[in-house]
Amino acid sequence: MQTITKVYDTYSKALSTIQDLESACIPTSAISVLANQDISVRYSIENEPDTAAAPGTGIGAVVGGAAGLLTGLGIMAIPGLGPVVAVGWLATTALGAVAGGATGGIVGSLITLGVPEDHAHVYSEAVRRGGTLLAVQSEDRNIEKVDAILGSSEPIDPVQQGVIYRNEGWQKFDHHAGPYETISVAVERERRFI
Repeated sequence: MQTITKVYDTYSKALSTIQDLESACIPTSAISVLANQDISVRYSIENEPDTAAAPGTGIGAVVGGAAGLLTGLGIMAIPGLGPVVAVGWLATTALGAVAGGATGGIVGSLITLGVPEDHAHVYSEAVRRGGTLLAVQSEDRNIEKVDAILGSSEPIDPVQQGVIYRNEGWQKFDHHAGPYETISVAVERERRFI
């Protein structure tokens, strides 16, 4: 069993990837999501204009409707990330990150999943800035298929993204930093697509 982890700059890319995984018969129990709460809720409201769902309920409708991932749905605050939605088995890992800040927090959790340390810092910062992390536990016989599906929706390149962040003065993920505010996430997204 191996865990493959990618981060997408938009929630819609992650959601499309989940649908592709399910179409390829990857069990929903193997799929987990960690997303900025504000981005995921705003996405569900923007894409379901007739829905009068209360804030915090949109993610369940979107993820549940797309992937049946309501098991493990949890909204929590992770140091440095702020409010996030964790869906699937990753919710337990994220809760451990909250409880065990001394063990490395979210960066330590990603390293435990097999993500190289430098990439774990970039992935954590990307989620902080509005990205969506997708982690899939794969049996050895499905690794190539899962990796191909995860790569098809244009995940961020952690090396390239790290260079961009470092050119802005960023060093590594700081769990003491405050979460990105809604306006900062919107500005970050616009800057990436210009």
